[in-house]
Amino acid sequence: MTIHKWTKLTPVKRREIADKYFKQDIRIATLARDYQTSRNTIYNVINRARMNDFSIHKSINKRYRCLEYGLKRLSKIEAAFEKKLKNKAQRYNKSYPGEMMHSDNTQLPMLKGETTQDKPEKLYVAIDDFSRELYATILPDKTQFSSATFLLQVLEECPYTIETWYTDNGTEYKGNPKEHVFMQLCQKHDIKQSFTRVKTPKTNGKAERVIRTLFQMWHSRTKFKSNVHRKQELIRFVNYYNTVKPHKGIDNLTPFEKLTNYFYPKEL
Repeated sequence: MTIHKWTKLTPVKRREIADKYFKQDIRIATLARDYQTSRNTIYNVINRARMNDFSIHKSINKRYRCLEYGLKRLSKIEAAFEKKLKNKAQRYNKSYPGEMMHSDNTQLPMLKGETTQDKPEKLYVAIDDFSRELYATILPDKTQFSSATFLLQVLEECPYTIETWYTDNGTEYKGNPKEHVFMQLCQKHDIKQSFTRVKTPKTNGKAERVIRTLFQMWHSRTKFKSNVHRKQELIRFVNYYNTVKPHKGIDNLTPFEKLTNYFYPKEL
């Protein structure tokens, strides 16, 4: 067996240590000092001597094991980070009003006094990508007919042409073009339909975010006396959202100010 030149405890020295410990009763600390090694190493020599083993064992530097583990860990973190960046929704802003309208719907909480026999109402929202102008209403269900009703309301109120209606892949927005009421209404008004990737609702983030805002600033802060009262308060909040509340995404302007600056630029 080839012994490395820097090896402190050769088989001969290991026998010496064992003899001094067992026959001369020399303490572990003294042996460690005399042979310029650690007490743990002396203990290992003594334990192996009990099995008549004085050979040299390969020592594994645990620092390298930690380094190897750390590198593997870093590679996993890097792969997870790259995947997260890849799946991250791309942020964008359209260049003019009506270029894209983000729309979504959600179920509203039951009001006090309502029972499980009462059907919960649905909140429908649409937000202009360019100006963040909000349209919202409350309808009885989540169907193609209610979606068409909401679209008609938006078309009546909206002062600019809507080019694209962006939604998820729900059946209230998507189906057989020959029979689906909402799709037929979009075709009638030359509105292109665009959909999120399947099972990726975060790509419709603007609509989902405005729904959270509605629940935080409108629904959770108001005690509604009835369904009619809730609809009235929704109209008030939408007016506040469009004319008073500043939005970071449009340089802290209100949607009304953003549209005014677009249609009536100060340079003119």
